Amino acid sequence: MTTALLFSCLKIFICRIIDMSLATVRTVLNVKEKSAIAALVGFCEAFIYYIVVKDALTATGNVLPIAIAYGAGFAMGTYVGGIISSKLIGGNVVIRTITTFRDDVMVKSIREQGYAITVFKVEGSEFGQEKYMILANIDKKLIKEYESSIKQLDPNAFIIVEDAKSYVGGYSGKK
Repeated sequence: MTTALLFSCLKIFICRIIDMSLATVRTVLNVKEKSAIAALVGFCEAFIYYIVVKDALTATGNVLPIAIAYGAGFAMGTYVGGIISSKLIGGNVVIRTITTFRDDVMVKSIREQGYAITVFKVEGSEFGQEKYMILANIDKKLIKEYESSIKQLDPNAFIIVEDAKSYVGGYSGKK
C-alpha cells in the first residue's frame, strides 16, 4: 500500500468516525426535541460527510482499502457517537418495576435510598399473588444503581426502562 493510499484511508476512517459520531448525537438531540442544536450538528456532519465521500468516490486504483476504511469509520463512529450521546445528553427515564410479590419492605427501602416512587397494586398472573408496580422517574445516570437496588430486594423483579421525553411537576427524587 502506498503512502498516499494509506494517508487517504486514514483520513477517510477518522473523518467517518467524526461524521457518524455527529450523526448519532444529532439523532438523539432530535428525539430529545433539541432541534436547533441538532441542525447545527447536522451542518457539521454534512460538511465532513461531503469531504469524505468526495475523496472516497474519486479514489482510483485499488479501492478496497478505501471501502474498508469507509465502512470501519462508519462502524466506529456509530459506537463512539453512542458513548458521546450517553455521556453528554442527559435526561430522565421512567422505570416501571413489577415485583414478584407484594413487598412493603422493598418500597420503604427504595424510598429511604432517596428515590421518589409511586406504587400501584397490581394483580399477578393466575399463578401468583398480589404484586406492586413501582413507577420511578430518575436521572438516566442512576439507572444501574436503581436497577441494582431493585435486584437486591427482588431478584426476579421485571424492570422496564423508558426514555422520558419530558415531564411536568412532581418530584423526581435522588439527584
